[in-house]
Amino acid sequence: QVQLVESGGGLVQGGGSLTLSCAASGSIFRINAMAWYRQAPGKQRELVADITSAGSTNYADSVKGRFTISRDNAKNTVYLQMNSLKPEDTAVYYCRWYSTFMSQYDYWGQGTQVTVSS
Repeated sequence: QVQLVESGGGLVQGGGSLTLSCAASGSIFRINAMAWYRQAPGKQRELVADITSAGSTNYADSVKGRFTISRDNAKNTVYLQMNSLKPEDTAVYYCRWYSTFMSQYDYWGQGTQVTVSS
């Protein structure tokens, strides 16, 4: 079992920055990918960015050039650095740690609210 604890959300003005963190504990040795998703009110959850154990990253078009996903293996933590925030980035952000080979190893954080004011 893997436990995920997210932090770093909050209220920020448009154009500002926030960094989200997601720390994992437990049996993470089967995990080879991490991701951040978000869900705005009335909308479906969407992928924001992901990173593999090899370090490959992928971003949604809407955040390319503004957001950066990274990980610290020593701390078992994945980060999402968010710059040039826009009101449309307002959402609950969720981290996900998972195995791309074994679907039963798929864990989600509790979510953290990010609100961007105009």
